[in-house]
Amino acid sequence: MVDILLQIWGGLFYLLNKVFFSRAERSKTIKHRKIWRIRSWIVYLTGLPAWVVVLISEYNWIAAGVESGGAPAMVAGLVAAWRGRGSEAKWLDMIAKLSVFGGFALSVYEFGGVKTFNQLLELGIAAGFLMGTYMMAKDNAQGYLWLILGNLSCASLMGLENFYILMVQQLVSLAFVTDALFVRIRKSKIESIRAELKN
Repeated sequence: MVDILLQIWGGLFYLLNKVFFSRAERSKTIKHRKIWRIRSWIVYLTGLPAWVVVLISEYNWIAAGVESGGAPAMVAGLVAAWRGRGSEAKWLDMIAKLSVFGGFALSVYEFGGVKTFNQLLELGIAAGFLMGTYMMAKDNAQGYLWLILGNLSCASLMGLENFYILMVQQLVSLAFVTDALFVRIRKSKIESIRAELKN
C-alpha cells in the first residue's frame, strides 16, 4: 500500500511538472509563462521525496543519489522563474553544476563501471534528470532532449522493477515534454522569420 501511495505521490507531481512546462511554452504572455514555470518547479520539488524513497527501496543508489543531487538545480529553476533568469544565487548555480558532475562520478565509482542493464538505465536517468533539470533551470530548450532521455530510461527501469504506475507516468510525461520541445522549436522558427523580415 505504501509503495502505491509513493508511486502516486511521486508520479503525479513529476507528471504535473511536465504538464506545467508544456503550458509555459504554450503561454501567450510573459506573465502567464512565468506563472506556469513557477508552478512547474514547485510541483517538481514536491514529488522529489517520494521518488527518492522508491529508488532507495529498490537499491537504485545511482538514481536515488542523482535525484537528491538534482534538488539544487530545481531550486535554481524556481528562483530563476520567480525573479528572472540570471538572478539565481551564484553558489546555488555552482552546487547544481557540482551535482551534475558528482552524480556521474559517483555512478562510475560505485559500480566500477557499467555492468548491468539496470545500471545503464540508471545512468540514462542520471544524465537525463541532472542535465535536463540543470538546463531547464537556465531556460535552455536542450533540457527537453535530456528530459526525454530520462523519461525513457526511467519508464524502462520502473517497468522492469514492477512499478507500473511510475512507468505509465513517465510515458505520459514524455508526451508533454515532447510537446513543450516542439512548441519551443516552432516559436524559435517564427521569431527567426520575424527577425529576418525586419532586416
